[in-house]
Amino acid sequence: MSAAAKDFLDRHQLPATYLESAQRWFEPLIQQFCDQYQPDTAPQILGINGCQGSGKSTLADYLCTMIAERQGIQTVSLSMDDFYLTLAERRALAKTVHPLLSTRGVPGTHDVALAITTIEQLRSGNNSPIPRFDKSIDDRVTGPQIKSVSGPVGLIILEGWCLGAIPEPDFKLAEPINCLERLEDQQGIWRQYINQALSQDYQQLFAMVDQLIMLQAPSFDTVFDWRLEQEAKMRNHLKAADSSGVMDEQQLGRFIQHFQRITEHSLREMPQRAQHLFKLGSDRQISQYQQR
Repeated sequence: MSAAAKDFLDRHQLPATYLESAQRWFEPLIQQFCDQYQPDTAPQILGINGCQGSGKSTLADYLCTMIAERQGIQTVSLSMDDFYLTLAERRALAKTVHPLLSTRGVPGTHDVALAITTIEQLRSGNNSPIPRFDKSIDDRVTGPQIKSVSGPVGLIILEGWCLGAIPEPDFKLAEPINCLERLEDQQGIWRQYINQALSQDYQQLFAMVDQLIMLQAPSFDTVFDWRLEQEAKMRNHLKAADSSGVMDEQQLGRFIQHFQRITEHSLREMPQRAQHLFKLGSDRQISQYQQR
């Protein structure tokens, strides 16, 4: 086991057996990158879509780690989560548009222009500050905690739960699909705002992706369990630190309803568009891989 692989396992608290599974399923991705990589050209951009808790950030780090080691190049992993609007900006949206927009996550609550600018800076090799968002405080990280990337980058990975998503036809928005929409968005203003946002600058950001990878959950029903594991992991990581921003089961149940509409729409239509499709079981293990 290489030092880079060991560091990867330590970062994610994973057993060594993860590497066996990862090599089996993800080697085609790595090999395709290596076959296509040419020095002194613009970095390739891979996008990873998957519902909450599906393993997007782990896969992104794995690919960056292995490709950087194999090719001897600089790689950068970006998360759409790190481009959320600040808490103050979302509170302003909540006052002027709809109260539900105070909750981070859905299209319309990201600083898409910042994401595009960050990728363009990385492409150019200029010094690029990498935004980070701290979910435990529900706000963007500021000050000396912000790291920068300098010099040429060979690979950029952008991952997000709604990455690559497309808007629904307007008539699909009429009927609420869960309690949150039925009780807190009775006039459909919130979901119309989200759908409109998704149809605009988000598509410009998604178009920057050269290859779309999808981690396809068996259904939206699995999201709660997977997301609950994430909250527990965050709580354990914080330990003695303030963990007031970590959600309990009741809070989480309401929270994930914000993402149900786009997640279910993507589960239906995105598999036909993704260049790399990994079908997951309820245990998050990959059962099938399709490449287009």
